[in-house]
Amino acid sequence: MLDGIFSFVLLDTRDNSFIVARDAIGVTSLYIGWGLDGSVWISSEMKGLNDDCEHFECFPPGHLYSSRERAFRRWYNPPWFSEAIPSAPYDPLALRHAFEKAVIKRLMTDVPFGVLLSGGLDSSLVASITSRYLATTKAAEQWGSKLHSFCVGLEGSPDLKAAKEVADYLGTVHHEFHFTVQDGIDAIEDVIYHIETYDVTTIRASTPMFLMSRKIKSLGVKWVISGEGSDEIFGGYLYFHKAPNKEEFHQETCRKIKALHQYDCLRANKSTFAWGLEARVPFLDKEFINVAMNIDPEWKMIKREEGRIEKWVLRRAFDDEEKPYLPKHILYRQKEQFSDGVGYSWIDGLKDHAAKHVTDKMMLNAGNIFPHNTPTTKEAYYYRMIFERFFPQNSAVLTVPGGASVACSTAKAVEWDASWSKNLDPSGRAALGVHMSAYDEKANSVSKAAEFEKIIPMESSHVGVAIQS
Repeated sequence: MLDGIFSFVLLDTRDNSFIVARDAIGVTSLYIGWGLDGSVWISSEMKGLNDDCEHFECFPPGHLYSSRERAFRRWYNPPWFSEAIPSAPYDPLALRHAFEKAVIKRLMTDVPFGVLLSGGLDSSLVASITSRYLATTKAAEQWGSKLHSFCVGLEGSPDLKAAKEVADYLGTVHHEFHFTVQDGIDAIEDVIYHIETYDVTTIRASTPMFLMSRKIKSLGVKWVISGEGSDEIFGGYLYFHKAPNKEEFHQETCRKIKALHQYDCLRANKSTFAWGLEARVPFLDKEFINVAMNIDPEWKMIKREEGRIEKWVLRRAFDDEEKPYLPKHILYRQKEQFSDGVGYSWIDGLKDHAAKHVTDKMMLNAGNIFPHNTPTTKEAYYYRMIFERFFPQNSAVLTVPGGASVACSTAKAVEWDASWSKNLDPSGRAALGVHMSAYDEKANSVSKAAEFEKIIPMESSHVGVAIQS
């Protein structure tokens, strides 16, 4: 019956029995550990357990643990969890109303708040709905009806430009934070210490968010509303262009949602709470997920001949001619992963920095030194060295998922395109022939938009505006 995000321990003082539970998707973080003396330890951070527990692991989301049964039980059992293919027809208005309800539900507050605005579809929709309905909430009576928006990026990055345009359109009080590649590199050790992972994509994206969260908190803001979860629910990552059929498309979205607690939720929760800032994520509302995951996945499929780009069902739901939520070219802007959107030179700078600290000789021994989830790039090796300095226990290493990935895919989805196995990089630009600024296969340079046209023809009006932006 609980609807929200939570991690808690409930103690019965009569017999010292207890239950532990974590929210449905794992937006909040939680770990469980066991001591040699028979003790059970619970912590929202791994660093609270690693000195006292013989073994510890991630507490699975949507589960509870009972001290009486000494076992986990899954309490969250939605229809989509079985990965059976749904068949409900696509209803744009039902999807729109479900998401508006999820956003409004999260506007309960007695402290100052704001919205994270990258200028992409997800955060822009969240900002648009929030600004549209804020005046009718109790929060507006206390803090005013002007919404504060926040964006971070390298000077001249895609996100900064798009976010400013959306902020101007919505009339928010916009705060733009700049960072340099060196600022990010200087923060890497702190980021890994706080977010507790060595996953490359998560570290790339957490660093700008970590730097921004510090500045947001310094302004007196206590929580922010953010757009995590949309790409997993709607197949928004660029590799979904290659999904062979609706069954595989749907099963991949299910796998991505189930893994969110190890990736985007972990990033959003820990990089903000490192500074005492809370992040609320309406796309991961239980009711909204049920509505969105019940749509026949045929509607979510990317169909270039019909002008349907990634997340078309969500874009179409908010394409209102009479009362526009967003400008058309923002509503149909191509997906940018956060670590790309803050500025392409950010990832390139990280790779260059790692190459200075990890030699070719070191890479030759990677399999012997790191037998589990062996790093295959110098960047991954560099993060792993830092991680194991903070968390040397084998239990810590096992909390981080591994496997092949391209543009944030699961290992299973790498099979969709034979060429991807030779280009395993989590950046969206690794989706060769899909991203407009894709890596060149030979020179690792930026390819022309013509490469994109091979996959999605320019004749489509929706794609045309996306490319124009």
